[in-house]
Amino acid sequence: MHWRMALLGKARADGLLLTLGLTLLACGARGQGNGRGMREVSGGATVYLGQDRDIWRPLIHTTVNLSEVSSIKSSFQVRTFDPEGTIFYGDTKDGEDWFVLSLRDGVPLMQISKDGMFVSVAGGPKLDDGKWHTLEVSSHGKFVILRVDGSSGLEVGMQSKRTEEVISGELRLALGGILIDKDNMIVEFQPQMDGCVREGSWLSHSVPWETEADELWPCYPNIQPGSYFPGAGFAIFNTSVFPVDTDNGVKIELAGDFSQMDGTVFSFKAPGQELTVALVVNNDTKEVTLTLGEEKISMRKTVKRLVITFQTEMLQVFQEEPKLTELKAISLTNPGVLSTWREGRLAIGSLLGDGEDNVGSHFLTGCLKKIQVQGKDLDLDSAAMRKSVSSHSCPA
Repeated sequence: MHWRMALLGKARADGLLLTLGLTLLACGARGQGNGRGMREVSGGATVYLGQDRDIWRPLIHTTVNLSEVSSIKSSFQVRTFDPEGTIFYGDTKDGEDWFVLSLRDGVPLMQISKDGMFVSVAGGPKLDDGKWHTLEVSSHGKFVILRVDGSSGLEVGMQSKRTEEVISGELRLALGGILIDKDNMIVEFQPQMDGCVREGSWLSHSVPWETEADELWPCYPNIQPGSYFPGAGFAIFNTSVFPVDTDNGVKIELAGDFSQMDGTVFSFKAPGQELTVALVVNNDTKEVTLTLGEEKISMRKTVKRLVITFQTEMLQVFQEEPKLTELKAISLTNPGVLSTWREGRLAIGSLLGDGEDNVGSHFLTGCLKKIQVQGKDLDLDSAAMRKSVSSHSCPA
């Protein structure tokens, strides 16, 4: 898809800021201290954007003098199954003029603020297919052009009635986040990105980047769709965000190779209530157990898919091994499941404890290829609390 937009306004230059903003990255997988509480990051290595931090804060960043920039073209590769998130950011004049490249619905989204004028444009091929894609950004006269895998992607033109002037001073660059208030974004999007970048070539910029992280997380050589839990991660949701049908109850569907998992797949619990519902995989006993108060349902660990429906007075469990069949339907001796759901929290990957600050224990190790609640895919990026989880990919 090829997009062209010509904009008239009070922009002072022909897109130099935009091109400079596209210089981001030049990063490495490990860093050394620089004496300012930061660690320096070398250029050229592969970097994982989904590392734990504040969701809008950049993973790495740097500052360069504009007089040191000579090239007007940048390129890098990106790989992700995540349809939405921040790739990189650049600004001048301490954030007065800025540029952001992200994904939204799997396609590139460019947002620009320049001299009080705001522009956003989205288009091009979907990039959330788990393959490496080469992106190239360049400036040609009054146009900033994004090419994807050698073909046209996005093109933004800016026409000013003012005499062009050379922008001087410092250029700030950031990867995986932004350096301005998120309320300045023209188009809202989820900033967290479960993805990797590599092989960046960024203008003439060779100054080391900086990160607040002690060490940058690596990227897996090969990935597959799913959500990966490394044995210390979790995603917690307030169950009030999920609609409850009184007649049909609550339906949770899970898919994955349970024989390769260990720990708590999910649990939900309401503050101040004793009832805890949990699905646990035990690597020692080779069993998958669903616990609901005093009720327990055990199944073999070779199961590939589970569909669990909680109703007011009935619990139904379907398992796929190899086809989907009903495992058990029981009458509930404790009819408080739906009230627990309405007032509680749902944890994926941990066994919830008492108290809202208790993120649980007995964490999951393994890959869930599918997580659905009430018939809709659950995006772990939208969790109220999340830690150490790859939301859209698993190692292959």
